[in-house]
Amino acid sequence: MENPSVSIIIPVKPGGAVRALDGLRNVDYPENLFEVLVAEGTCPSRQRNQAAREAQGQILYFLDDDSLVFPDFLKRVARFCGKDAVAVVGGPSLTPESDPLLRQAFGLALASPFGAGSVCNRYRRHGICRETGDHELILCNLGFSASVFNEVGGFDERLYPNEENELLVRLRRAGWKLLHDPELTVYRSQRPTFPAFVRQLFGYGRGRAQQILLGGGSGIASFVPVFFLLYLLSLPFLHLPVYYLPLLCYLVMVVIGAFGAAVTSGKTGPAFFLPLLFPVLHLSYAAGLLYGLAVYGTGKRMRPGGTVTVTRVKSLGSGCNW
Repeated sequence: MENPSVSIIIPVKPGGAVRALDGLRNVDYPENLFEVLVAEGTCPSRQRNQAAREAQGQILYFLDDDSLVFPDFLKRVARFCGKDAVAVVGGPSLTPESDPLLRQAFGLALASPFGAGSVCNRYRRHGICRETGDHELILCNLGFSASVFNEVGGFDERLYPNEENELLVRLRRAGWKLLHDPELTVYRSQRPTFPAFVRQLFGYGRGRAQQILLGGGSGIASFVPVFFLLYLLSLPFLHLPVYYLPLLCYLVMVVIGAFGAAVTSGKTGPAFFLPLLFPVLHLSYAAGLLYGLAVYGTGKRMRPGGTVTVTRVKSLGSGCNW
């Protein structure tokens, strides 16, 4: 399919700014073949679904309100549209080089295989275009075949975050292919403060728990941080020195991971924070996962309320405020 039509969908909080429009003004794609829909509300999964129902494009491309795209991103997506059972194409979310040191450190922690495990490629440009699973794809930079998305019913609105992971697992089980293109990048700033970073990782863990309980699939790797947290909580009751050996091994791995991130990225300043951020990342995620399993395991997964307002952006000129 050559030059398919695309609907770009951006959820935003009520009254929120949509910085993503800045990058979309320079998109290298026929203007009559793409549209931008801004969905305002308080439940991103519901906002995205509502905008998808009103979209007219053959491809639904989901961005966050602060996702800054490259001009050729739609051309890269169009290369794969309708080919060989491909239903989804996405790429990484990178941290801007101009961001403050702490935000770059958050990005470096998430892009580290030691820090984020199998999901680290969501936050770094690595490898070649390849078939993948939900672990490498991220919803702030993700395109779907509109027909497939609508056929399977879109996102499960009981989930946020991790609504894309549950949907991607469903699609793979149905035989559809998912692609990760490391050159299909967006830039997004990380959380501005340390407490916000902790809340982010706690939310990721909570969302993973909801996904698991809804049958959305997850491997044993998701529980490794949980095992580590439970081990730490048990240490006061274990009195033999040998029980501290796993902790010592972990701390050595933290130092090695931080050093490796500094070498591979060349960012020695942000890497200085990693010996603190790695344990915070792992333990915050683990706490969120345990919380989610405890709370949502009781069946408390009601669909969120609230209205959604979808606005089709008519112009991306410099004065655009949608």
